[in-house]
Formats: sequence, C-alpha cells, structure tokens
Amino acid sequence: MTVLLTGRDLVLDEVVRVARSGEQVVLDGGARARMEATHAVVLTTMAGGSPIYGTTTGVGVLKRIGVAADDAAGYSSWMLAHHLVGQGPPAPHDVVRATTLRLANHFAESSPGVRPALVDRLIDALNRDETAPVHAIGSVGQADLAPLAELAVGLVGDMALEPGEGTALLDSNAFSTAWAALAIADNAALLDAMDVAGAVSLDGFAANPTMIHPAIGAVRPYPGIRTTLYHLAALLDGSAIHEPGIARNLQDPLSFRNLPQIQGACRDALDHVKDVLAIELNANQGNPIVVPAEERVISVANFEILPLAAALDYLRIVLATALGVAAERVVKSLYTPWSGLPTGLAPDGDTAHAGLTYLSLAAQSLAVESRLLASPVSYELASTAHAEGIEDRTTMAPLAARRLAEMVELGSTIVAIELVVGAQAVELRGHRAGAGTARAVAAVRRHIRFLSMDVQVPDVDGLAAAVRAGEITRAAFEADAAFEAESRGIGDVDGA
Repeated sequence: MTVLLTGRDLVLDEVVRVARSGEQVVLDGGARARMEATHAVVLTTMAGGSPIYGTTTGVGVLKRIGVAADDAAGYSSWMLAHHLVGQGPPAPHDVVRATTLRLANHFAESSPGVRPALVDRLIDALNRDETAPVHAIGSVGQADLAPLAELAVGLVGDMALEPGEGTALLDSNAFSTAWAALAIADNAALLDAMDVAGAVSLDGFAANPTMIHPAIGAVRPYPGIRTTLYHLAALLDGSAIHEPGIARNLQDPLSFRNLPQIQGACRDALDHVKDVLAIELNANQGNPIVVPAEERVISVANFEILPLAAALDYLRIVLATALGVAAERVVKSLYTPWSGLPTGLAPDGDTAHAGLTYLSLAAQSLAVESRLLASPVSYELASTAHAEGIEDRTTMAPLAARRLAEMVELGSTIVAIELVVGAQAVELRGHRAGAGTARAVAAVRRHIRFLSMDVQVPDVDGLAAAVRAGEITRAAFEADAAFEAESRGIGDVDGA
C-alpha cells in the first residue's frame, strides 16, 4: 500500500503505517499544483514590497528587523540553527517518522506557501527511512520550534531554501501532533486489552453478570458504554457466572461492577480526542498563511494547538482513573475476604506461600505513576517574557502527548498483571469460563504458567509486550467478525 499525501485527508491509520511499518508515501498531483500556486503568491507579495513575517522580517521579537529581498533565501537557511535548542533523550524513531509525515502533509495543504520540492525531500527521507536526531524536550507547544529545527537541519539542511521556507519548516505543531497520533493509536489498543483483562477478572471473581446486561446501554446510551457492554458480553458468553447461584454477591465492589461505565468513559474520551486529531492531522498549523483567492499573505496564529493539548489532558485523566480501578481489581482478586479464594491465589489454601500477593503492590505502584502523569499541562505558562512579552502563551502539547504515551506503556503492564491474576483465579475457581475469557487465559498461559506451589512470582514483561502487540486481544476475540468490524470503526454495537 501507498499513502497519497493531499494535505487534506491524512488519517490516523496512515500515520501509524508510515511511522511503524515503513509504508511508502507519494505526493498528490493536485497538491503539487496548489503548492506551486501559493508559493508564487509569496514571491509576488515579496516583489510588491509587502512585509511577510519570517520572510521579509525576522521571527519572534526580531520581527521588527527587516530582511532584504536579496537576503530572504539565505535567511531561510541560516535561521534554522538559531532554534537548535532541543534537550533530553532522543525522540523515538517512529515519532520522528510520524513528524516528518505530518510536516509534509502540512506543506501539501498548500497554505504555508512552500515549494513542492520541500515535500519531495521529506517524502524521499521517509521512503528511504532516513531520519534526523531529534530531542524529545524543548518545545512549549506554540509551534514545535526546537524539534522541527533539528528535523529540518537533518533532512533538508543540504537544500537551497527559498524565502519563507525556513519559517515554514519550524512554525507548526507537527512534532506534537505526530507523537499524539501514535499515543492515541496505542491507547485505543490498550482499551481493548483492558476490556479483555476486565472480563477475565469478572470470570475469576465469579462476579454478578447483571452489570453487563444490555439494558444498561439502552437506558444510559453513551456510545462508549454500549461498546464496552458488547465486548464484555462477547467475552463472557457461555461463562458459568450466568447460571443461577454462581454469582457470590448481589452487588460486587465498584471496581468490578462499574467496569462498563468506566471503560465506556475512556472510549468516549478517546473518540473526542480522535475527532480533534482528525482535524489537526490536516489543518494548517503555522504562520503566516497564503490566501490564494486574495493573492496575499497574512499573519495568523494557527500554531495555537490548545484543542489537542486539552483533549490529551482529558484523555489522560480518564485513563488514569481506569488504570487505578484495574489495579484495585487485582488487589480484591488476591485476598480471600473479597474473592473467596486462597490468599494470593495460591493453589493450596493452607500454606504460607504468598502466591501472587505482591503483584498487587506492583499494580498499585504503576497506577500511582499513571495518576501522576495525568496532571493537566495545557494551562501551563512557562513565562510571559519571551519576545518582549509577545510570546505569552504555551500549551505544552508535546508533554501532553509524551505523557499519554508513557501512561499507555504503564497501562500495558497493569493489564498484564490483571491478566495473570485473573487467569489464576479462573483456573482455581474451576467453573466454566466464557468463550472469550477462556481464549484469553490460554493466551496468557503461552507466556505465564499457572502458579503452582513450586513456582515463584512470574516476570510479566513478556506478557506486557504481548498486550502491546495486540496478541491477547486478538486471541480473546478470535473469529469474532463483529468485534473486528467494530474495532475498525465500521461496526454497529447498538444491540450491546
């Protein structure tokens, strides 16, 4: 497959395929023609003597300093080095590739007014898997100046840039948007895995199945709740918990009973963020822009990315709640007063063997770290002094995206721990598991053996990697065509 860049219809799945699978990219012919037209407007405006920010002027506070027409092309090249202030560890390879793609699509939209040759250079770098060293830290989210300067110097530094192209290379949120896109995609996969782990916990706990009754989605019709109910019902289909007398409680602890509502809230938050991302993947994010119908270049503030930064904050808050609840299910499943099973789910109840007891501490530790990552950042203000008080806004969008990625990484380990504990409970309880939960337990056993009396607490790293790769989710929903359709966004779960 090939991704055709038009500047108008890039989607999340394409970003993931290019960033992580090396899919080839091609510039659309229509986009090329539009770019040639808008670049001509830049040159005409310059020739007419009208000032253009970052082209015939300096940038930031130096906008008061004019750049002569004869020097404008040279300024585009040497001003890049002024912004090489990135800090911290290197950004992941896939994030740099996604950033390159987003920047190319930004240019293909045509309003930045750069030549098609600039996009050709970025696309060539992608197709050759050529990347630049980019630091993870240094942008405040009002255009990703530091990381984009490193990307530009690394990938197009050998090109003879034309007037305005240096500013265009720096003045967008391609880095923030790219990292957010990959984290959002991973979050979507994590939510499916959390449904699977939650269902295994319900089966192992012998929970009351009324909490997944389809009437819940009818009387409280949030799309996320209905999707979660659909998943849980499919996973627990055939489980003995549906038989009279199997459920141990009229009402289970909230961490079990509220699973559809909590997971549903995560899904609804994710859908909101996806809607914002869909716009940002194709929107102009820079300054200035070309208005071809008026044959002029105007100063704007399209680098203001508060919608995405705030949406990422919202998503992290909701996800942190769900991960904390998952950790609580782990704790409840491991202790006899709650589960009715031996402490630590040891196979012999009359023993000093701790079983899986101390995995609860690991899960709680991870959940705490997740909650600390949930603190909102989009309202932060680093300083009002930059550019003599002109640059008095920040969104910290790159941090918002990076923290989501970190939270998803922690979440995959929490899910792995819940799967280990839930699988042990299912097998100790010995009743018939649901069709999907039984498949999930079998998939867990390919990585983690049943904890017998002669086995120590398992290392869950391999299982966490399998969770991130989607292995457990695919196994649990094996041959479920409706889930496959729903997971691609084309299913109808109204009957959930």
